[in-house]
Amino acid sequence: MTDQQLQELVEYISQTYFGKPFRHRARFNRRLRTTGGRYLLHSHDIELNPLHLAEHGESELIGIIKHELCHYHLHLAGMGYRHADRDFQTLLRQVGGSRYCKRVGKAAKPTAYKYELRCRDCGMSYKRRRKMNPDRYVCGRCRGRLLLLPLPAQPDASRPSGNDGQAGV
Repeated sequence: MTDQQLQELVEYISQTYFGKPFRHRARFNRRLRTTGGRYLLHSHDIELNPLHLAEHGESELIGIIKHELCHYHLHLAGMGYRHADRDFQTLLRQVGGSRYCKRVGKAAKPTAYKYELRCRDCGMSYKRRRKMNPDRYVCGRCRGRLLLLPLPAQPDASRPSGNDGQAGV
């Protein structure tokens, strides 16, 4: 889908679901990594992540467009356009826009746990991705002291195992 096709789609969705025209620019922005799209307050343009179209299809993109158009129309009307505002939540529900978007790209792959916190009294285990000071926390089950243990490294499936891909004895 080109930016011109995206512009036409956004204008169509705006007129169909909101009954108001979209008079600004809609475009793809490949630099967006952790969000499906964004509404720019100063220019009133909408930028969308092209990975959502590529990985999840047009229906996911349409949900994101409806979400951004809610920001757009409410902001121009002088109403509450932020996620926490009741005006925004009501309008989003009415048009069937998506509240959250699916993960894309590298963000879709969860990172492995690197540490384990284990209770010294009851043995309860808590897995962690980040290192932390166990002296500042207690077990949620028995209020016992915690012990920080490193977990063995998970082998990466993308790298060759064993002799690093070298031939020989």
